[in-house]
Amino acid sequence: MLQALLHQTGPIPLHARIDCANGELLALVGPSGSGKTSVLRTIAGLLRVTQGRISLGDTVWFDAERGVNLPAEHRPVGMVFQHYALFPHLSASQNVQLALPDGEPVDAAMQLLADMQLEGLARRRPHELSGGQRQRVALARALARRPKLLLLDEAFSAVDQPTRQSLYDELIKLRARVPLPIVMVTHDLREARLLADRISILDGGTTLQDGPPERVMSQPRNARVAALVGLRDIHLGVFHTASGPGTMARLRWGDAGAGIDLATFDKGRLEDGAHVRWVVSGEHVQLHVEPTSAANTVRCAVHDLRRLGEIVTLQCRPTDLPQARLHLDVTTRFARLLDLQAGATVFLEIDPQGIHIMPVKRAMLDPLA
Repeated sequence: MLQALLHQTGPIPLHARIDCANGELLALVGPSGSGKTSVLRTIAGLLRVTQGRISLGDTVWFDAERGVNLPAEHRPVGMVFQHYALFPHLSASQNVQLALPDGEPVDAAMQLLADMQLEGLARRRPHELSGGQRQRVALARALARRPKLLLLDEAFSAVDQPTRQSLYDELIKLRARVPLPIVMVTHDLREARLLADRISILDGGTTLQDGPPERVMSQPRNARVAALVGLRDIHLGVFHTASGPGTMARLRWGDAGAGIDLATFDKGRLEDGAHVRWVVSGEHVQLHVEPTSAANTVRCAVHDLRRLGEIVTLQCRPTDLPQARLHLDVTTRFARLLDLQAGATVFLEIDPQGIHIMPVKRAMLDPLA
């Protein structure tokens, strides 16, 4: 298992914790400049922090207090970069051979290329290969070191979508063959959700939240995490505790003068009348075009409608809270089937279990945010 605790105030601030078990894929997610690549470089031994500890299993690679700092070339790490970093004057097989441990037969490079679906391309130089083929060579080279840890730094972002999907398939096959800890840096939330067992949200070099993608994206720790995982609607409200056993709590969206009451669950962590922020991910919202008696059904007008390929994003304005907005993605086919247009009336049913509540300080409140 990889464990890393990284601390320094500058020149690159880091206050990060990384845990990745054998056979697990951990995705580091965050905006540009959040420290994702710095964390990867620190684990690989390419960047040294002033405080912290890095270990893989029982072997300590770095311990600032004890003065331990294993050089990068002695850390059993395979690393794949965004722009391949292949030697342009060498063939694909020669690039892979350079990474083989001493005494490893040259045929091992050919086998790794074959594993990456590159049979027949071993003699080609990088400029004679497509982007996806170059990335496969880079992955084969990383594996040639017989690593105990694989690091992927935006490894799929420089190729087109069909090639990226093919590389995803190769990574999935690789994980089945070689159960390594894998740490992946990505800006793409869809990619993280598709490939990762866990994601770690970084911002300003600090780990904000860590967990399975579904939990982090539907239950963000705070409003900043909610924004970073793509939740566009972060609302304010007042939480009222359940009145008795077996009853639901009440979330007042808005204020006493203009607001909507939603049923939600009382986890016993908030006081009655607590001011909160709350979010709900789209998978917990059901769209209807006719009135329904279901709990938490909010009547809305479609304020705006934007099509992007197979997805249509609806911006809905609640009738009883017209300054608020709810965004919902539906398929283009579904929008066409229901003849959804700007100005149409829709009914959004919000699952009480999907409402995630975050306490906030009173000073941060804006009545209808």
